[in-house]
Amino acid sequence: MANPPVQKNTLYVGGLAEEVNETILHSTFIPFGDIKDVKTPLDQATQKHRSFGFVTFLEKEDAAAAMDNMDSAELYGRVLTVNYALPERIKGGEQGWAAQPLWADADTWFERQQQEEEMQRLQAENRAEMEAAEEIHRKKLAQEHEGEKEEETENKDDPMAIAEAEVLKQSN
Repeated sequence: MANPPVQKNTLYVGGLAEEVNETILHSTFIPFGDIKDVKTPLDQATQKHRSFGFVTFLEKEDAAAAMDNMDSAELYGRVLTVNYALPERIKGGEQGWAAQPLWADADTWFERQQQEEEMQRLQAENRAEMEAAEEIHRKKLAQEHEGEKEEETENKDDPMAIAEAEVLKQSN
């Protein structure tokens, strides 16, 4: 899967201290240019931010200047990580993330399931055919082996066969 394009005017700001809120984050980045939006996603369990946020500038150049100056800077005793943000992603779709509903790939999922079932059926048939062929081969070998034993027992009772065997031994 190709990497999604980065948003050149939105910055990811990681490593935020608990005391930092959207107002403080806005005040920290306003010296670099006009800010369109500031977000700090909340942890649903604690209702506190998850130690990162997003700052969206009106101009790409302002975002670049803020990133250059604020990456590895310190805020409330914590070192910040500032990078260009990746676009928001919504769960769903064929690749696991896409701007489409979760059920959008139901048809392709169903087709894959049918293909897998067909493959398993074919493999089971092939296994059964191989086992049948091996059984036939085993029976054939057993019959040949029994035939050799019958010849040996027949030769032991036949005086002419015994005489021929002795002549062959003497000539070798």
